[in-house]
Amino acid sequence: MKKNHKSRKRLSKKIGMPPGSLVYVGVMDANLSQMDKPTVTIMAYDAAGLTEKLLTAHELSTFKLSDYTSTGKKLWLNVHGVHDTALIKQVGDLFHLHPLVLEDILNTHQRPKIDEFEDYVFLETRSFKYDKASMTMDSEQVSFVLGRDYLLTFQERSTGIFEPVRTRMRVAGAHIRDLGIDYLAYALLDSVVDRYFSVLDDVNDASETLEDLLLSRRTNAMLHTIHQLKHVSIELRRAVWPLREVINNLTRNENDFFKPATMPYLRDVYDHAVNFIESLESIRDSLSGMMDIYMASVSQRVNLEVRALTVVAMLFMPATLIAGIFGMNFESMPLLKNADGFWWAISLMATIAFIMIVIFWRRQWLSSKT
Repeated sequence: MKKNHKSRKRLSKKIGMPPGSLVYVGVMDANLSQMDKPTVTIMAYDAAGLTEKLLTAHELSTFKLSDYTSTGKKLWLNVHGVHDTALIKQVGDLFHLHPLVLEDILNTHQRPKIDEFEDYVFLETRSFKYDKASMTMDSEQVSFVLGRDYLLTFQERSTGIFEPVRTRMRVAGAHIRDLGIDYLAYALLDSVVDRYFSVLDDVNDASETLEDLLLSRRTNAMLHTIHQLKHVSIELRRAVWPLREVINNLTRNENDFFKPATMPYLRDVYDHAVNFIESLESIRDSLSGMMDIYMASVSQRVNLEVRALTVVAMLFMPATLIAGIFGMNFESMPLLKNADGFWWAISLMATIAFIMIVIFWRRQWLSSKT
C-alpha cells in the first residue's frame, strides 16, 4: 500500500471510547475538507424499469424505504465517502443499522468479516488497485448491508469497481433486473473478486519478469523490487484469506438472505477466492525462492572476491618472508655478500609464486565460475 507521511491511519483515535462510537478511522489527509465530497446514489429497479439518481441532502432526509418496496421495487443505495460520520449515521438511522455496524463502516482498516442480524447481513471486504510503474498497491474498504429487499454499499471513494454491474443494469430488459436483491449483492461481490485477478496477473507478470532478470544479470535494485512484490502479496493475502471464510459463511445461508437460485453463483465466487489464494501462494513461494537466489548470488560474489584477495595475499606471503629474512640486521648471512644474492632471492620468490599459481590453477581457485 502506498505510504505517505500526510496519509496515515489514526488507529489510536478511539482509545477509551465506548463500543459503537462513530469516529472515522482511516486514511487522514492534511484536511478532511480536501477529500472527495460524499455522495449517495440510489438505483431502484424491477423487471419493468430502472430509476437511478443522486440524492440531495433534503431527499435523503425525507427518504422512506417503503416508497420503493411497496411497489415491488428493489433498492440499491451506494455511499461514496465514509469519512462523513453524520452521513453514515443518517443512513444507519434510515435503515435501523446497529451502532457496531456503523462503527465498522467508519473503521476502514478492518479485515474482511461478516455479521448476521435478524433483518440484514453485514459484510466487509477490500478492493485493490495495483500501480505497475511503482509496483505499489492502494486499497479501499467496501462494506455491504444486505436486507430482504434492499442493498447498501459503502465505499471510501469512487473507484468504479461497481460500474460494470451498473452498466448491465442500465440495459433495457437486463436479466439482472428480473432477479432478487440477493443476486445483485452476489454480482457486486463478484465484481470485487474479479478485480483481484487483474491485480494478481500484474503481480505475476512482474514476478516472472524479475525472475528472468535475476537469472541473467543481478543488480542491487532487484532486492528492493523483490521486497515490494512481497509486500504486495502480503497485503493481498491478508485481505483474501479471511474473505474466503466470509463467502463460505454466506453459502451456508442460515438466515435465508440468499435464494436457492443464487447459491450456485456464491459457491462459484468461493471457488474463485480459493483459486486466487492458491495462485497467490505460488507467487509468494516464487518470490521467496528469488530472495534465496539473490542472497546466494551475493554470498557467492563475496566468496569469490575474498578468495581472489586470499590468493593475492598468499602469493606475496613467501616473497614477504624471504625479504624479511634477508632484511635482518646480521653481519653474516648466506648469500648476503654474494654478488648474485639479490637475483637468487628474486628467483626463489618467483619460483615459489609460480608453484603456488600452478597449485591454485589445478584446484580451480583462479576460476570465477566456482
